[in-house]
Amino acid sequence: MSVGNLASLAAAVLQPGFVGTTPPPWVCRWLGEGLGSVVLFARNVVDPEQVAALTATLRAERPDVIVAIDEEAGDVTRIESARGSSRPGNLALGAIDDPALTEEVARDLGTDLAALGVTLDYAPDADVNSNPDNPVIGVRAFGAEPTLVARHTAAWVRGLQAGGVAACAKHFPGHGDTRVDSHHDLPRITADRARLDAVELAPFRAAVAAGVQAVMTGHLLVPALDPELPATLSSRILTGLLRDELGFSGVVVTDAVEMRAVADRYGFTGAAVRALAAGADAICVGGEHADEESARRLRDAIVAAVVSGDLPEERLTEAAKRVGRGDAAGACPTPRPLPPVGGVVRCLCRAVGGR
Repeated sequence: MSVGNLASLAAAVLQPGFVGTTPPPWVCRWLGEGLGSVVLFARNVVDPEQVAALTATLRAERPDVIVAIDEEAGDVTRIESARGSSRPGNLALGAIDDPALTEEVARDLGTDLAALGVTLDYAPDADVNSNPDNPVIGVRAFGAEPTLVARHTAAWVRGLQAGGVAACAKHFPGHGDTRVDSHHDLPRITADRARLDAVELAPFRAAVAAGVQAVMTGHLLVPALDPELPATLSSRILTGLLRDELGFSGVVVTDAVEMRAVADRYGFTGAAVRALAAGADAICVGGEHADEESARRLRDAIVAAVVSGDLPEERLTEAAKRVGRGDAAGACPTPRPLPPVGGVVRCLCRAVGGR
């Protein structure tokens, strides 16, 4: 395969962020050169009309682009960051413990996100917050009891996807029992396999059973599963456990590869290459590295890894196909305009909630 074709495949597996309320020229150019996804943050959001115009501009460059957002509701909101989310977060929903309500809230959110042109949401948080000293999960979890978290994770997945947006359960295999924030360092989870099965993995099994279309990895060292590599970079965890054992066939998305838990140890580009080799399909980047140079570094490193043999070409091809398939990642392969809803033209995906 030519270097040009490899570069296009490498761009297809990236999910970069960008700065601004309109797509910068480099993003539009890259969409024409193979970029398969972008991710939106609060810095990209002013109001619904502006977000709809932004996604329409992206889709004019590439109709099947995946537009992702990190919108959990509650404390973690991007679309309502200026005033706070109008929807309850996970902890509140777990405290009420009405899965039908959780599903309704998620469906309402999915409907609104679909109306804005978003096709993939990095939610729900499926972590069991069993460690009260956890510095990063806390109220983002449905609770500390695994069966409760599992039933609400499944309900959230069903609701969001019924609203027309692909769900992405995170942070696999479970970030709840940690005292360290993976943005800053590498958390270590010391539970044995029996405890992992009973607690951390229960919500992810429920998410897979509910048809979740994407799973986000956690930058976590879990010696009972892999004594050497963090989950994001571990084929034992991403391929052996998530795909072979849990039966997940959708898109595996990394947590942001610039996070220090992996970038400090394996390098910004090294973490991305290792993640793809381990079985990840999409590389999330852009919370901090939201620029063309960072995207180019990742793309070029992926190409170089294929050329050197460190990353099998068939693995990159598989990842790009899985991301681009649409039925797994929530892409909008045949967007069709519907009547305006609140002044916003909706994009309804045949691949999500339309089967």
